[in-house]
Amino acid sequence: MQDKVVVITGASSGIGKALAYTFASKGAKVVLGARKLTLLEAITEDIIKNGGEAAFCVTDVSNENDCKNLILTAKHKFDKIDVLINNAGISMRALFLNVDLDVLQRLMDVNFWGSVYCTKQALPYLLESKGSVVAVSSIAGIKGLPGRTGYSASKFALHGFMESLRIENLKTGLHVLMAYPGFTASNIRSAALVADGTQQGKSPVDEGKIMTSEAVAQHIYKAVAERKTSLVLTTQGKLTVFLSKFFSKWLDKMVYNHMAKEEDSPFK
Repeated sequence: MQDKVVVITGASSGIGKALAYTFASKGAKVVLGARKLTLLEAITEDIIKNGGEAAFCVTDVSNENDCKNLILTAKHKFDKIDVLINNAGISMRALFLNVDLDVLQRLMDVNFWGSVYCTKQALPYLLESKGSVVAVSSIAGIKGLPGRTGYSASKFALHGFMESLRIENLKTGLHVLMAYPGFTASNIRSAALVADGTQQGKSPVDEGKIMTSEAVAQHIYKAVAERKTSLVLTTQGKLTVFLSKFFSKWLDKMVYNHMAKEEDSPFK
């Protein structure tokens, strides 16, 4: 990744922030997109202070023009784009029976359309560099999770988009990677939307007992460098993939019981 130009969305916290530091530490030039200006400024300055190269662009990925500006920032600053990591995302926790449909719309706008917008803008440059486009999905994009209908739907849609993109480009040299982290220590659960669209404010799981964002970033870095097409993380995640193929009905019950044990679960 030495001197590669890497664009990362959702780069102000969690996995995105960890990806920024990981790629920068390997000699990549990182371009960071997120909504929070002060955090972007602080991370960019810190990377530069420690000898790296970085730039940023305030980006709401649900806004197509913001995505265009992010990609143009990378092109103007570093003259090329080698890797696009579609990491920006939000989650939810509510029964479909009770949830406002605006919540599902918001998740699709960020998790699915945000990736589509950024990929569309970056694709000409990625084809030129024979680079990589990455989508950070979730185990919820492999197995539908109760209480996360909008989240799973957005990640399943992202999977279909990326798989089609990969097959379209089998002969162009474009590398397409789908990354499926399991539960990861980040702020995505505390910022998750509940039935009325407000944030739930706290995580329902013990963040200290799950994979760190830094560990996830290291795995994604290696998968990009090795040009893998799929990355499933955590033993729980790999087990879910296996069981969904051969024991799907039994897995439904396991998933239900597991998610029902969460603090303040919307179902029991």
